[in-house]
Amino acid sequence: MTKKTNKKNQNQTKTEDDAASSGSLAQLTQQPDDGKSSRFGAQLRNSFLTGLIIVGPVGITAYMVYSFVNFIDSWVKPYVPEQYNPETYLPFSIPGLGLIFAIFIIMVIGATTANLFGRSLVSYGESVLDRMPVVRNVYRAIKQIFETVLSQSGNSFQNVGIIEYPRKGLYAIVFVSTETSGEIADLCSNGEPMLSVFLPTTPNPTSGYLLFVPSKDVQILDMSVEEGAKLVISAGLVVPEQKATELIAEHAE
Repeated sequence: MTKKTNKKNQNQTKTEDDAASSGSLAQLTQQPDDGKSSRFGAQLRNSFLTGLIIVGPVGITAYMVYSFVNFIDSWVKPYVPEQYNPETYLPFSIPGLGLIFAIFIIMVIGATTANLFGRSLVSYGESVLDRMPVVRNVYRAIKQIFETVLSQSGNSFQNVGIIEYPRKGLYAIVFVSTETSGEIADLCSNGEPMLSVFLPTTPNPTSGYLLFVPSKDVQILDMSVEEGAKLVISAGLVVPEQKATELIAEHAE
């Protein structure tokens, strides 16, 4: 009886040792698999981020261009006479046809207003608008905006700077327009040079505040106006010195 009991205990011990060895072997074989899975997951993530950085801007740009072309087509095509519309003779529509007609019409109007007859016609039209109390204010404001934005004299933003706004210790990006002059400079400068700066809002830089700031309070930055606009639109995510590859490397780490 004692021999059977000892033999049974030996068998149980051997079984337990075999199970322990099998468990240790399983753990050893799983560790390399976990490392490979983690590296494979990191490679998938990096590949996805790289593809997203490439495809994202291209896709959004293509969508915006497509939407803009369709918007112009929907406005211009209905006014194009059928005999001048190529789609009348074709079994399919031509994307961008309205945009082409719009550009052609704008060029014709610009060429017409370059001579005496065109200038006289424009002057007569503006004199009619000046007799309309509300319309004349809207027309003058829109005309001034277009002349400022599309002017070929180079009167765009000169530099990018930062000022302490809205209180000391907080800084905001501004675009330097020009040196302050006229009545505002006479009343506010106290003999010190001042700058007219535009403080944009984020993420829509087309709205903001016009500020008149002493020149000594504006710190001019090395970045270009385009880089400053990207910084504002991205809410600080796109820093001029950072490149897409650097961002991918940071994500990988």
